Amino acid sequence: MITKELMQAVKRLEIRARRRVDDLFGGEYHSAFKGQGIEFAEVREYQPGDDVRTIDWNVTARSGKPFIKRFTEERQLTCVLAIDCARSTGFGAVRRSKHELMSEVGAVLTLAAARNNDRVGLCVFGSEHRKRTLHVEPSKGRTHSMRIIRELIDATPGDTQTDLADAIKEIGRTHKRRAIVFILSDFLSGLNNSEEPEWAKPLRVLGHKHEVVAIQCTDPREFELPRAGIIRMSDPITHERFVVDTSSKRVRERYAKRAQLENETIVSAITNARVDHIELSTGHDYTDTLARFFHTRNARR
Repeated sequence: MITKELMQAVKRLEIRARRRVDDLFGGEYHSAFKGQGIEFAEVREYQPGDDVRTIDWNVTARSGKPFIKRFTEERQLTCVLAIDCARSTGFGAVRRSKHELMSEVGAVLTLAAARNNDRVGLCVFGSEHRKRTLHVEPSKGRTHSMRIIRELIDATPGDTQTDLADAIKEIGRTHKRRAIVFILSDFLSGLNNSEEPEWAKPLRVLGHKHEVVAIQCTDPREFELPRAGIIRMSDPITHERFVVDTSSKRVRERYAKRAQLENETIVSAITNARVDHIELSTGHDYTDTLARFFHTRNARR
């Protein structure tokens, strides 16, 4: 249901996101991802110096003379935002929750794509208000962009932990045409004692089909306990509740070590999937990190 409060929130987020787009990207976004595909342009007679791999053998056989296929770069991009609304994304102990960070970054990417006349689609999985994944077909235009931003705000972290492996598989099944897929998650779903998370293989498969950017959102308190004495904590994945004595140096060190190992497992799985990785923290401004990613990727191309 679209309420006055929701529309006000959409407007506030649009203003913040548009300001970031103005400050950050310029042409970096489009330069970093241009040329995702090629489109057939024409067939013409072979000329000395042409690449023999482009010869159209069917036309050549019919005409008796060598002809080649010419292609043009496909300029319009398709961008898909995949937003994880798992229970753990609702955590935030510093400036905002991980989910709020994902929503703002998603809005920035939506407006950056819209500025370049690209199509934007959305997948929201694990939301409290929806039993099934929300899919918004890629399209463009201001009205469509506002709908994406509205859905980002309206999505609420659920009471359970998302099966990220299944969600990634669903993205692959839903989007057949090659696209840039931004997965915004904390990637805590499916972690176990094995060498890699359960979502690692589906991520590799998705990376073969699409250009994938894994945006990992974290919170500083996930890596370091505060010195606050006896506190009650809850594991967002297992729902287990327990009491922790944060005044104990040994407890804090064990917590930090385990959190670091868990994060290294996530980063390693993303790296091994050969997809791009960005780590954003709720405790820091994401502007420089995003700008550096687009600049580096553009230079790499």
